[in-house]
Amino acid sequence: MAATATWRYRGDPEAEQPAVLVRFSNGRLQRPDAMRFTVYRNRDAAHPRKKHRRILVSETERLSYVGNNFGSGVLKCNSLCRYFIGVLDKDSGQMEVYNAEIFNMQPLLSDNLLPDDTKEYQNKSYREKMDLCIEAFGTSKQKRALNSRRMNAVGNDILNTAVTKAAANIIDAKGVTALIQDVAQDDVQNISVFLPPCNEDADKPENVYKFEDILSPAEYEALRVPAAVFVNITPEEITKKTEDKSHCSFVLEELKFLPDDEKRRDHKARCLWFLDTLIKFSYLKVIKKKHPMGPECPHIISRKLMKNFTSLTYNNGRMMDIAKAMRLKVSKAKALLGLENDQNHKLGTLSLPLPVQKASGNQQKRRKMN
Repeated sequence: MAATATWRYRGDPEAEQPAVLVRFSNGRLQRPDAMRFTVYRNRDAAHPRKKHRRILVSETERLSYVGNNFGSGVLKCNSLCRYFIGVLDKDSGQMEVYNAEIFNMQPLLSDNLLPDDTKEYQNKSYREKMDLCIEAFGTSKQKRALNSRRMNAVGNDILNTAVTKAAANIIDAKGVTALIQDVAQDDVQNISVFLPPCNEDADKPENVYKFEDILSPAEYEALRVPAAVFVNITPEEITKKTEDKSHCSFVLEELKFLPDDEKRRDHKARCLWFLDTLIKFSYLKVIKKKHPMGPECPHIISRKLMKNFTSLTYNNGRMMDIAKAMRLKVSKAKALLGLENDQNHKLGTLSLPLPVQKASGNQQKRRKMN
């Protein structure tokens, strides 16, 4: 017949002191019988919470360990579960059951056993803890790298402090309003780098920009040969080019009304040919280093395009932003051939008075053309 055992609940082994179960966070003990334990209780026995606080300290020949049942490092299982320990008398078959509490023992690398010292260490970042380990146990190479990083951090702090102080001095001396005006003026100057000089006091639209600032005499002369196809163009050729969509619709429309006077006709043909080349150039995705617009384009014109229109553009090359920067009045295009149903097409007109120029940060965006 199998032996039977009975158990009896005894509560705490001592007054308000459960039995202690311990576990060590850094491994398994080789000689558990050589451990010495000490329990520290909170003096405030009248406080309903503090009177149950305990600090458990254990010592070995090499290290000291500490654990507690309160604070941020306490095991959550103590608040979610109840633990018991039973002592069995094999002769009588009687088991005495007592309340128990688990303590997580951690090595303490200090002679001071107060929990506030460990709290400061726990609040440090992972990088700070690693630096402390390098200081104590790191190799010479690791320590040199640590010192170098700390010196760089100090240098950066000094530089940031100096920059902040200099900026504060400038603001105090000049004022925020004046600085904002300077930034706005810089934006306007940046725009003017890429556009011909603008005469805001002009009395006629043709005097707002000087023709020589757009096309130099040498460039204008170079346009004589390629623009000859426009000078001698026939209505049939204009119709065919319209069907082929080989030119800008504005250029094709203006070719219908070339002046009869030979000199004026040649001048307008050169301007239209240069405008048409500019528009075609703006749609290129890949630019060849030699003859980007074909061999019929004069070398001086190709060089002008590559120099002025491949490094910097406005807002990813939107023609709308360029038109506004040139102080053109933008309106919907009307009665242009082939654009009757195009609601997105706009017409830029140079007229007086000039629209107010507004500098925008988006106008400084740049892109490289491959």
